[in-house]
Amino acid sequence: MAGNSKRRGATRNAASKKGASVGTGGHGRKALEGKGPTPRAEDRPNHKAYHAKKRAEAEAAKRPQGKRQGPRHRTSSSDELVIGRNSTVEALRSQLPANTLHIYNRIDADDRITEIVSLAVEQGVEVREVTKSTLDALAGGSPHQGVALEVPPYVYADPEDLLDTEGRQLIVALDGIQDPRNLGAVMRSASAFGATGVLIPERRAAGVTVAAWKVSAGAASRIPVARATNLTRALESYKKAGIFVVGLDAGGEVFLHESELLDGPLVIVAGAEGKGLSRLVRETCDQIVSIPIGGDTESLNASVAASVALYEASRRGDAS
Repeated sequence: MAGNSKRRGATRNAASKKGASVGTGGHGRKALEGKGPTPRAEDRPNHKAYHAKKRAEAEAAKRPQGKRQGPRHRTSSSDELVIGRNSTVEALRSQLPANTLHIYNRIDADDRITEIVSLAVEQGVEVREVTKSTLDALAGGSPHQGVALEVPPYVYADPEDLLDTEGRQLIVALDGIQDPRNLGAVMRSASAFGATGVLIPERRAAGVTVAAWKVSAGAASRIPVARATNLTRALESYKKAGIFVVGLDAGGEVFLHESELLDGPLVIVAGAEGKGLSRLVRETCDQIVSIPIGGDTESLNASVAASVALYEASRRGDAS
């Protein structure tokens, strides 16, 4: 009967009373305690961004590890990387040897991209379409504009290889030149004036990098560059082979045009701008010559000085 509070089950035992509850938000918060924020897409195993990240890491793991130096103008035993549209198209125009062109698979093609791909195909360079994350990993955080060109390390000659040639011996040796653009300019002049090759130290000196290759305007593919473990010993071995060694220095014993050593087998040694020739290299030279210049100019850039000396030596050799 309604209102009969004595009916079995009509009242709730006070001990079992749950009390009122408002919503379930409190219970939800308790369930999430200790789980932290929602993981990023690339950290969730079932997300496509996670798989893209893993592919990029796998690609990066295949490459030798080391500290990146800006836009990859490094001297290294590993592959170099040319990044950016302008740099890549310039490298391919100069026929810089390359292994692989990496290009963003959703890139908006412009005239430069069209030319880059066309030149790569013509030169037999492998073209790979990759994700942006892959390019980011390859470039090490540098802006790549959707393209990256892998370049193999330059293969250096042995100092003795520069002697194994026909005709007159004319070698340019660089003592402590650290700017690869200076090296590239010397390579260009050496090729233009018929030099046998270029000799550089193995340590504390610029090597044949992307920057040197571009400045050489293709000469890097025509003239050998040798690396010496010890530049002084290499010069001494050249002297034993009957080659005169002439050093360039502002305080020379004679002016360049007065030297009588330029018409035979010759090594021209140029030192670093400012520091000049090192003591041991200077003592190894048969003669120190200087180039007469105007009083308002303290010295010539190393590559310019080497070019002037190469011209004079080439002129003498042709006249003899």
